[in-house]
Amino acid sequence: MILAAGRGERLRPLTDHTPKPLLTIAGEPLIAHQVRWLAQADVRDIVINLHHLGDAIAAALGDGGAFGVRITYSREATLLETGGGIVKALPLLGTEPFVILNGDTWTDYPFARLARSLGDDLAHLVLTPTPSNRTAGDFGFDGGRVTRGADRSFVYCGISLLSPHLFEGAPIGPFSLRDLLFGAIADGRVSGELWNGRWIDIGTPDQLAAVRRITSSPTGPHG
Repeated sequence: MILAAGRGERLRPLTDHTPKPLLTIAGEPLIAHQVRWLAQADVRDIVINLHHLGDAIAAALGDGGAFGVRITYSREATLLETGGGIVKALPLLGTEPFVILNGDTWTDYPFARLARSLGDDLAHLVLTPTPSNRTAGDFGFDGGRVTRGADRSFVYCGISLLSPHLFEGAPIGPFSLRDLLFGAIADGRVSGELWNGRWIDIGTPDQLAAVRRITSSPTGPHG
Protein backbone atom coordinates (compact mmCIF):
# COMPACT_ATOMS: atom_id res chain seq x y z
CA MET A 1 0.00 0.00 0.00
CA ILE A 2 1.22 3.47 -0.93
CA LEU A 3 -0.04 6.18 1.42
CA ALA A 4 -0.92 9.04 -0.91
CA ALA A 5 -3.91 10.81 0.64
CA GLY A 6 -2.22 13.73 2.42
CA ARG A 7 -2.54 17.39 1.50
CA GLY A 8 1.18 18.26 1.51
CA GLU A 9 0.61 21.48 3.46
CA ARG A 10 4.30 22.39 3.79
CA LEU A 11 4.70 22.23 0.01
CA ARG A 12 1.98 24.75 -0.73
CA PRO A 13 1.36 26.45 -3.12
CA LEU A 14 2.77 23.59 -5.25
CA THR A 15 0.26 21.17 -3.77
CA ASP A 16 -2.77 23.45 -4.09
CA HIS A 17 -3.36 22.11 -7.59
CA THR A 18 -1.02 19.10 -7.76
CA PRO A 19 -1.10 16.31 -5.15
CA LYS A 20 2.31 15.72 -3.62
CA PRO A 21 2.70 12.21 -5.15
CA LEU A 22 2.39 13.76 -8.63
CA LEU A 23 5.19 16.29 -8.17
CA THR A 24 7.71 15.63 -10.90
CA ILE A 25 11.02 13.90 -10.19
CA ALA A 26 13.34 13.18 -13.12
CA GLY A 27 10.59 13.77 -15.65
CA GLU A 28 7.75 11.79 -14.10
CA PRO A 29 5.60 11.80 -10.96
CA LEU A 30 7.14 10.66 -7.68
CA ILE A 31 4.48 7.98 -7.25
CA ALA A 32 5.25 6.53 -10.69
CA HIS A 33 8.82 5.91 -9.51
CA GLN A 34 7.46 4.28 -6.37
CA VAL A 35 5.19 1.94 -8.30
CA ARG A 36 8.19 0.89 -10.41
CA TRP A 37 10.31 0.23 -7.32
CA LEU A 38 7.63 -2.11 -6.01
CA ALA A 39 7.13 -3.78 -9.38
CA GLN A 40 10.86 -4.43 -9.65
CA ALA A 41 10.64 -6.21 -6.28
CA ASP A 42 7.81 -8.37 -7.65
CA VAL A 43 5.09 -6.59 -5.67
CA ARG A 44 2.25 -6.87 -8.19
CA ASP A 45 -0.88 -5.85 -6.28
CA ILE A 46 -0.85 -2.29 -4.97
CA VAL A 47 -3.46 -0.36 -2.99
CA ILE A 48 -3.25 3.45 -3.00
CA ASN A 49 -5.33 5.60 -0.67
CA LEU A 50 -6.65 8.86 -2.08
CA HIS A 51 -8.08 12.07 -0.66
CA HIS A 52 -6.53 15.40 -1.70
CA LEU A 53 -6.84 15.68 -5.50
CA GLY A 54 -7.07 11.90 -5.59
CA ASP A 55 -8.72 11.76 -9.00
CA ALA A 56 -5.54 13.20 -10.52
CA ILE A 57 -3.47 10.36 -9.03
CA ALA A 58 -5.90 7.73 -10.30
CA ALA A 59 -5.90 9.32 -13.76
CA ALA A 60 -2.09 9.32 -13.87
CA LEU A 61 -1.64 5.68 -12.83
CA GLY A 62 -4.83 4.03 -14.06
CA ASP A 63 -5.16 0.36 -13.23
CA GLY A 64 -1.40 -0.10 -13.11
CA GLY A 65 -1.18 -2.09 -16.33
CA ALA A 66 1.42 0.26 -17.80
CA PHE A 67 3.71 -0.62 -14.87
CA GLY A 68 3.00 -4.35 -14.87
CA VAL A 69 1.01 -4.19 -11.63
CA ARG A 70 -2.62 -4.11 -10.50
CA ILE A 71 -3.64 -0.93 -8.66
CA THR A 72 -6.74 -0.62 -6.49
CA TYR A 73 -7.76 2.68 -4.90
CA SER A 74 -9.11 3.32 -1.42
CA ARG A 75 -10.88 6.69 -1.46
CA GLU A 76 -11.27 8.70 1.73
CA ALA A 77 -14.10 11.21 1.97
CA THR A 78 -12.28 12.80 4.91
CA LEU A 79 -8.56 12.50 5.55
CA LEU A 80 -8.00 9.47 7.81
CA GLU A 81 -4.26 9.90 8.49
CA THR A 82 -1.88 6.96 8.20
CA GLY A 83 -3.49 4.55 10.63
CA GLY A 84 -7.09 5.28 9.72
CA GLY A 85 -6.29 5.10 6.03
CA ILE A 86 -4.81 1.62 6.40
CA VAL A 87 -7.78 0.43 8.48
CA LYS A 88 -10.18 1.57 5.75
CA ALA A 89 -8.12 -0.25 3.12
CA LEU A 90 -7.77 -3.53 5.05
CA PRO A 91 -10.50 -5.30 3.04
CA LEU A 92 -8.40 -4.65 -0.07
CA LEU A 93 -5.13 -5.77 1.53
CA GLY A 94 -6.00 -9.36 2.38
CA THR A 95 -5.07 -11.49 5.36
CA GLU A 96 -1.29 -11.72 4.90
CA PRO A 97 1.40 -9.16 5.84
CA PHE A 98 1.60 -6.25 3.42
CA VAL A 99 4.18 -3.63 2.46
CA ILE A 100 3.60 0.01 3.38
CA LEU A 101 5.35 2.85 1.53
CA ASN A 102 4.80 6.50 2.40
CA GLY A 103 3.84 8.50 -0.68
CA ASP A 104 6.45 11.20 0.01
CA THR A 105 9.46 8.88 0.26
CA TRP A 106 12.43 9.03 -2.13
CA THR A 107 15.01 6.29 -1.57
CA ASP A 108 17.43 3.89 -3.18
CA TYR A 109 16.37 1.14 -0.77
CA PRO A 110 16.19 -2.21 -2.63
CA PHE A 111 12.62 -3.34 -1.92
CA ALA A 112 13.44 -6.91 -2.91
CA ARG A 113 15.32 -7.28 0.37
CA LEU A 114 12.33 -6.30 2.54
CA ALA A 115 11.09 -9.11 4.77
CA ARG A 116 8.08 -11.00 3.38
CA SER A 117 7.00 -12.71 6.62
CA LEU A 118 6.77 -11.66 10.26
CA GLY A 119 6.52 -14.79 12.39
CA ASP A 120 4.95 -13.70 15.68
CA ASP A 121 5.77 -10.04 15.11
CA LEU A 122 3.22 -7.41 14.14
CA ALA A 123 5.55 -5.20 12.11
CA HIS A 124 8.97 -4.92 10.52
CA LEU A 125 10.29 -1.37 10.07
CA VAL A 126 13.07 0.04 7.92
CA LEU A 127 14.99 2.58 10.01
CA THR A 128 17.68 5.08 9.11
CA PRO A 129 19.99 7.26 11.24
CA THR A 130 18.29 10.48 12.31
CA PRO A 131 18.90 13.06 9.54
CA SER A 132 20.40 16.47 10.30
CA ASN A 133 17.12 18.30 9.71
CA ARG A 134 15.50 16.54 12.69
CA THR A 135 16.21 17.46 16.28
CA ALA A 136 15.68 13.93 17.62
CA GLY A 137 15.04 10.39 16.52
CA ASP A 138 12.05 8.22 17.38
CA PHE A 139 13.42 4.70 17.75
CA GLY A 140 16.29 2.62 18.98
CA PHE A 141 17.54 -0.60 17.40
CA ASP A 142 19.05 -3.54 19.23
CA GLY A 143 19.64 -7.05 17.95
CA GLY A 144 17.16 -6.77 15.11
CA ARG A 145 14.45 -5.33 17.39
CA VAL A 146 12.95 -1.84 17.29
CA THR A 147 12.96 -0.17 20.71
CA ARG A 148 11.75 3.02 22.41
CA GLY A 149 14.30 3.32 25.22
CA ALA A 150 16.77 6.04 26.09
CA ASP A 151 18.64 5.58 22.80
CA ARG A 152 16.49 6.90 19.95
CA SER A 153 19.07 7.34 17.21
CA PHE A 154 16.86 6.32 14.29
CA VAL A 155 13.78 7.39 12.37
CA TYR A 156 11.29 5.36 10.38
CA CYS A 157 11.86 5.47 6.62
CA GLY A 158 8.18 5.12 5.72
CA ILE A 159 8.86 1.56 4.53
CA SER A 160 7.54 -1.41 6.48
CA LEU A 161 5.90 -4.80 6.45
CA LEU A 162 2.76 -4.87 8.61
CA SER A 163 0.51 -7.65 9.83
CA PRO A 164 -3.25 -7.12 9.59
CA HIS A 165 -3.33 -8.25 13.24
CA LEU A 166 -1.63 -4.96 14.19
CA PHE A 167 -4.98 -3.28 13.50
CA GLU A 168 -7.20 -5.55 15.59
CA GLY A 169 -9.33 -3.29 17.79
CA ALA A 170 -8.10 -0.14 16.04
CA PRO A 171 -10.54 2.77 15.87
CA ILE A 172 -12.51 3.70 12.78
CA GLY A 173 -11.56 7.23 11.81
CA PRO A 174 -8.44 9.39 11.72
CA PHE A 175 -5.40 8.29 13.75
CA SER A 176 -1.67 7.87 13.27
CA LEU A 177 -0.02 4.54 12.54
CA ARG A 178 2.60 5.54 15.12
CA ASP A 179 0.04 4.98 17.89
CA LEU A 180 -0.20 1.28 17.05
CA LEU A 181 3.50 0.87 16.38
CA PHE A 182 4.46 2.31 19.76
CA GLY A 183 2.17 -0.17 21.49
CA ALA A 184 3.54 -3.11 19.49
CA ILE A 185 7.12 -2.01 20.22
CA ALA A 186 6.31 -1.87 23.94
CA ASP A 187 5.08 -5.46 23.63
CA GLY A 188 8.32 -6.51 21.91
CA ARG A 189 6.62 -7.44 18.65
CA VAL A 190 8.37 -5.18 16.13
CA SER A 191 11.49 -6.22 14.22
CA GLY A 192 13.54 -3.94 12.03
CA GLU A 193 16.51 -3.31 9.82
CA LEU A 194 18.82 -0.37 9.23
CA TRP A 195 19.22 1.42 5.93
CA ASN A 196 22.23 3.69 5.52
CA GLY A 197 21.59 4.52 1.89
CA ARG A 198 19.65 7.38 0.39
CA TRP A 199 16.34 8.37 1.97
CA ILE A 200 14.48 11.68 1.85
CA ASP A 201 10.92 12.37 2.93
CA ILE A 202 9.74 15.10 0.58
CA GLY A 203 7.90 17.38 2.97
CA THR A 204 9.28 20.82 2.17
CA PRO A 205 10.41 22.77 -0.93
CA ASP A 206 14.03 22.32 0.16
CA GLN A 207 13.64 18.55 0.33
CA LEU A 208 11.95 18.49 -3.07
CA ALA A 209 14.81 20.56 -4.50
CA ALA A 210 17.34 18.16 -2.95
CA VAL A 211 15.74 15.14 -4.63
CA ARG A 212 15.62 16.97 -7.95
CA ARG A 213 19.34 17.78 -7.65
CA ILE A 214 20.13 14.14 -6.89
CA THR A 215 18.10 12.85 -9.82
CA SER A 216 19.71 15.25 -12.26
CA SER A 217 23.18 13.91 -11.41
CA PRO A 218 25.06 11.48 -13.68
CA THR A 219 24.33 8.57 -11.29
CA GLY A 220 20.72 8.54 -12.55
CA PRO A 221 17.23 8.99 -11.13
CA HIS A 222 17.50 6.27 -8.50
CA GLY A 223 21.19 6.70 -7.77
